[in-house]
Amino acid sequence: MSLTATCQRIVRDPLLSPTQKSHALALAAENALPYPDLPASVSDAMAEGVLCDMFEGHAPYKPRYVLPDYQRFLSQGSAWLELAPPKDFDEALDALRILYHHVPSVTGMPVWLGLLDQLLLPFVGALDDETLYGKLRRFWIYLDRVLPDAFMHVNIGPDDNRVCRLILRIDGELKQVAPNLSLFHDPAQSPDSLLMQAVQNIAQCGKPHIVNYPLHRDTFDTRGFGIVSCYNALPLGGGANTLVRISLKKVAEQSAGIDDFLEKWLPHYCEQASLLIEARARFLHLESGFFDSFLVQEGLIEEARFVPMFGIYGMAEAVNSLMEKENRPERYGRDQEANRLGYRISAQLSGYVTSRPQLHAWNGRALLHAQGGLSVDRGVTPGVRIPYGEEPDPASHVLALAPHHGFYGSGISEILTLDPTIRQNPQALLQLCKGAFALGMREFSANVGDSDLVRVTGYMIRKSDVARFAAEGSRLQTTCLGAEASELTGIRQRSPRVVALESCLSEC
Repeated sequence: MSLTATCQRIVRDPLLSPTQKSHALALAAENALPYPDLPASVSDAMAEGVLCDMFEGHAPYKPRYVLPDYQRFLSQGSAWLELAPPKDFDEALDALRILYHHVPSVTGMPVWLGLLDQLLLPFVGALDDETLYGKLRRFWIYLDRVLPDAFMHVNIGPDDNRVCRLILRIDGELKQVAPNLSLFHDPAQSPDSLLMQAVQNIAQCGKPHIVNYPLHRDTFDTRGFGIVSCYNALPLGGGANTLVRISLKKVAEQSAGIDDFLEKWLPHYCEQASLLIEARARFLHLESGFFDSFLVQEGLIEEARFVPMFGIYGMAEAVNSLMEKENRPERYGRDQEANRLGYRISAQLSGYVTSRPQLHAWNGRALLHAQGGLSVDRGVTPGVRIPYGEEPDPASHVLALAPHHGFYGSGISEILTLDPTIRQNPQALLQLCKGAFALGMREFSANVGDSDLVRVTGYMIRKSDVARFAAEGSRLQTTCLGAEASELTGIRQRSPRVVALESCLSEC
């Protein structure tokens, strides 16, 4: 389709708002530009569907994800924005509202809003809880209505404090798609009462993600990190310059067996992915001019703290295909031999990524990432997840996947879909989360089978919004992705499961 025809289709689309049309037109224009120069082997891998650039655009002029140092911004203000440092809680909220509109990402909206409770605590002063509640509730509504993107992400914790508790209370009450929310959990400083409030929220609205804070902290430096977009961990004051992913399923399909996969084809395509990362990062850092922005000049981000994300998906299909080629009956997620092959693949991927230099990368290396899938993926499972409808009981599910988590420094997540009776036994969910972290899982995320608000790959949608989308469109930028994923990727086949004895309790 020609650029003119593409633009005509966009402007005539009755389901898109003017803002959504503007974003789609900008992406169409960018994709009319020449792609950065690539070796023929990389172009071939992309054409074959083995490599994917995540539709970031042909001429990367902004990073995929940006994590500004919001604490520095609040302490110094901004000359470029003509803002003095805020003096009270209202001024701090206003300052953040303003800066958020100037933080780019692949979505056109900010994907990280900061470690919000820590940012706001210094401004609380003598405000009582009910006054804080009203101010934060209005702020939460503002975020959803003005920045309606479910990839937008707030972090809270790991310490227990008034702002953290109030954000959990408000998020549980409003049940908004945006912002996404992650609670950092550290057994040394996060009380079980805080974790209980979080899992009770999960039972009602699917949020927050719960983050194994010590494991992530030890992956990064003392300046810290943030969880952005779906569940992606990146250096604070920097971000991700690009994300490239490999379809392990496609690699396995052209391999003769396990040895051929591990010794020939996986190393080959890892190198092609690294070359694609280099080409995209080179354009952003050397030709786009992005790193001349006020965000850099005022010290809110540093070019050296940006890192490429080396993504993989389709682990389940790759393992199952390779087992079949070896005439083995074992299945990924259910049988130990298949699971061990998956761990072996993750270990080899990690070894490659940690040894392969990258010029435009924090610490000189990419970060390995279990990519959560795209709405257009057919017949392939996100990251290292177990295929929908094949999930074992929750404890076995966690045991099968936990050994992967140590390898994926820039993010890995599983979504457990639970039976609605879990609401009668939140202690079981709390213990499942703590057990998962003890086994080395980086993130804990769950849906409840009958909830209107559900996770797709990591971002949230409302089932009711998806049901109306074809006729009415949606003010939320991510509803269209959720609608497409519902049709194409099998997310509705997730099996709600019982954690412990809650189904018995429901019968008593």
